[in-house]
Amino acid sequence: MTLPENGENIEVASNIYCLCIKIVNVCFVGDSTKPDEWVLIDTGMPKSMNLIIDFAEEKFGEYSKPKAIILTHGHFDHVGSVIELVKKWDVPVYAHKLEIPYLNGEKDYPDPDGSVEGGFVAKISPLFPNEGINLGNCIHELPPDGSVPHMPGWSWIHTPGHTPGHISLFRNMDNFLIAGDAFVTVRQDSLYKVLIQQKELNGPPRYLTTDWENAWESVKILEKLNPKFVVTGHSLPMFGEELRNELCRLVENFDKVAIPDYGKYI
Repeated sequence: MTLPENGENIEVASNIYCLCIKIVNVCFVGDSTKPDEWVLIDTGMPKSMNLIIDFAEEKFGEYSKPKAIILTHGHFDHVGSVIELVKKWDVPVYAHKLEIPYLNGEKDYPDPDGSVEGGFVAKISPLFPNEGINLGNCIHELPPDGSVPHMPGWSWIHTPGHTPGHISLFRNMDNFLIAGDAFVTVRQDSLYKVLIQQKELNGPPRYLTTDWENAWESVKILEKLNPKFVVTGHSLPMFGEELRNELCRLVENFDKVAIPDYGKYI
């Protein structure tokens, strides 16, 4: 299975659709026969609003809008269209309480690390925006009991490391995982591997990860859930035996495979 070209989409599992926007994945969760009963997970890069709305209306009906937007975290490539979408749809946005300061105008993220061990994308990462955004009273804390608003059967898991309030989402009935950037299925710092979408389960993007100890612990937590299928923030879905083997390998070798040998956050 491969992700489609920019702006195309695939149904990756029952009531889960993945839309690839400029190498970033957003997910639509809900029954396509029930307009306005779905949830959007992340909002992709800046200027992605029209692609997201077009797909939503194609799949869920004209003028359809979600019950809510859930953010795995607040980096620019995951919240790029959230302000515009909230203005268009007038829907609530949910995130972990530790991520909210970056979403209500209180904080900026640490600078991307252009000195970190890695490829061309890592080297140009200081050009990436690190400023927080301000969603005002539209941003809300996720429920502390682990439930996900408007997503029955799902739970959220705190998976810090990439950011303080990073979360992943898990559907218990079929062990489906939306990992965000807790780990990804491409070597995200390598431009070549990103462009050809070479599938390779790896840790979170190096140039934006500031807490590697917690990042490793988060991957351990997700591996213990025994996911059968995963969509990450970047690149290809992974499932079955390949996912099990790759995730075990990552947990056991995180210090060698994922953690860079040098960088200012090491």
